[in-house]
Amino acid sequence: MTKRDLYLGLGSNQGNRRELLSQAVQILTERIGLQKGLSAFYETAPWGFVSDHPFLNVVLLLSTDKVIGEIFQTTREVERMLGRVSKSVNGVYSDRTMDIDILLYGDLVLEEDFHFQEGVAHLSIPHPLMCERRFVLEPLLELSPYLKHPITGVSFLESLKQIED
Repeated sequence: MTKRDLYLGLGSNQGNRRELLSQAVQILTERIGLQKGLSAFYETAPWGFVSDHPFLNVVLLLSTDKVIGEIFQTTREVERMLGRVSKSVNGVYSDRTMDIDILLYGDLVLEEDFHFQEGVAHLSIPHPLMCERRFVLEPLLELSPYLKHPITGVSFLESLKQIED
């Protein structure tokens, strides 16, 4: 299989955030593929819920030939390894030690349910909310400033300009 670029968004707002993110990057690189880029760390207010605990966010760029189901399983395992208890459901968010979102995988467009031992999980690629999140777009553009959305063809730089502070 051909290697593709995989962009992962990582965030943490509990515990030693920088250490947890560094551990996640190391494990994901070991299990999924070659690290091609890692953005700076961005501290941001929680998005979609109220909390006194700010997030530390980063985007990781890997090159991999893994299939998407294996990648999804691995991201979920790493979240649990680093203390994540449950995933957000129906847009209800909460504090968490680790959150890993698959943002982009080459030019793949996907809407699929995956069956895991702990239940069914839905995956959408590209990530459906990434163009609304400054904490995703800024680190993503740091790594790939000319990247475009695989469905709309709109540059992510243009998407970032549309976000109001």
